[in-house]
Amino acid sequence: MNKNEQLHTFLLNNAKRLTEEWYASLDKNKATGVYASTDSKVIQRLKEQNYEFHLYICNGFVEDEKTFFDGFEMWIHKIANDSEHVRTPTSSIIKEFMRFRKQYCDCIDEFVSTYEEDIEPTLINAWNEQVIRIFDITILKFITAAEETASIHLKAHQDMIHELSSPVIVIKKDVALLPLVGDIDTARAKMILESTLQQCAEKHIAYLYIDLSGVVMVNTMVAHQIFQLIDALNLLGVKSTLSGTRPEVAQTAIQLGLSFENIRIKSNLEQALESDVKIMVE
Repeated sequence: MNKNEQLHTFLLNNAKRLTEEWYASLDKNKATGVYASTDSKVIQRLKEQNYEFHLYICNGFVEDEKTFFDGFEMWIHKIANDSEHVRTPTSSIIKEFMRFRKQYCDCIDEFVSTYEEDIEPTLINAWNEQVIRIFDITILKFITAAEETASIHLKAHQDMIHELSSPVIVIKKDVALLPLVGDIDTARAKMILESTLQQCAEKHIAYLYIDLSGVVMVNTMVAHQIFQLIDALNLLGVKSTLSGTRPEVAQTAIQLGLSFENIRIKSNLEQALESDVKIMVE
């Protein structure tokens, strides 16, 4: 067994101790996120994750770099997607990685001091440089994975917000209402178009009231997309009535040269509901 393999075995045999020493050394008064948890299940899971971390890191002294990180990246991505770590500031996680790094440098010193034979200083330096390199790459990979996770979560939240901001509310059977409220920019208008068509198809809507009384301002692109929505609904066999159109919106539509000929328009939602009862019956 060469010295690298002996160091690997030494670190592996001390993995449990490293985990317990690390957790015991956490400053609970300054810790945040997962590191400050008092939940016994969270603490146990955190220790298990740390122990797994040590099992991977040990391999960095006996495997080539590519093989090592091919396996280790699974752990990195698992931590980046872990709900407790997602709620923990990235700066706190990086701080712990740096403390892990010092643990390994100290462990190398311990191994050297207890080794029966002399170890060349060049080899000791190489081990310490390997520790620094492994941790530098690990930190970079973790930050990248965490950013990807945050981006996915943000996109999911934005989609949910957009969906909630353009709900197709079923009034009865195949009749529904789309109340639009607030400012509508181009991105939201596109989301409204896609979401409304999908919801109408899923809910088997035949009549849809689109109420704009809560919309204060729209730009020319948005006005155009609202008319596109009505055209697309017609293709799906959904009859639509536009109500609550503000003067500014109407003026924008006229400036665009959009035609109102095939669109049922009422001044307010109440009027639209009353006047369309006969059409629904038919």
